[in-house]
Amino acid sequence: MTSSLRDLKVYTTYPHSCSYLEGQEATTLFVDPRTPVDGRLYSQLSALGFRRSGSHLYRPHCSKCNACIPARVPVRRFQPRRSQRRTWNRNQDVQVEQLESIATDEYFELYRRYIEDRHRDGDMYPPLRDQYESFLSDVWGVTEYYRLELLGQLAAVAVVDRLEDGLSAVYTFFEPQLHRRSLGTYSVLWQLRRAARNGLDYLYLGYWIKQCQKMSYKIQYRPLELYINGRWVDLL
Repeated sequence: MTSSLRDLKVYTTYPHSCSYLEGQEATTLFVDPRTPVDGRLYSQLSALGFRRSGSHLYRPHCSKCNACIPARVPVRRFQPRRSQRRTWNRNQDVQVEQLESIATDEYFELYRRYIEDRHRDGDMYPPLRDQYESFLSDVWGVTEYYRLELLGQLAAVAVVDRLEDGLSAVYTFFEPQLHRRSLGTYSVLWQLRRAARNGLDYLYLGYWIKQCQKMSYKIQYRPLELYINGRWVDLL
């Protein structure tokens, strides 16, 4: 039986070193991992600013900092910038194929190269197979995997969750040698179009952190809605 919002138990972690802001401590609010979750509850929690990592649903809950702000793009109002239109046009030779799973050596090796090249300073370094499969697993039957190919060769993988009101961009990783392609940007643009084609309202992008370069890119997608003081507000 799936839980409802009224029945949820949540916990907070002890303060720990922040993954995004140097010298800061972080506290995380997380849903009791024993809670039965389905797509509906996951969607409701996403609308309240929660994200998932594997089967863990969490939200920053820091007493002295509110830098991590949930962000989503209203897909029908999205207006691509000139640079985003260029990125879209530059990648028209990319072929996208939906996958059943990414639990193979080919996809893990791409993930490993990506993490080692771009995220050596993050929590996912060093990249481990068990951590990879746990992080990107399809735990509630809502996850879609997409293979992006160039000339028949694997170029990127996008992991996307289906919510009741939108899509959630869980993670994208790509071949580091193709950095000039801006495949991370292309993946977001592709997901925005897919959400619009499916009549969905939003693409959830996770947390926008102004002071963190790796998370601040999300402000490039406008209009952007931010979850502040218990409600979604437009950042135009």
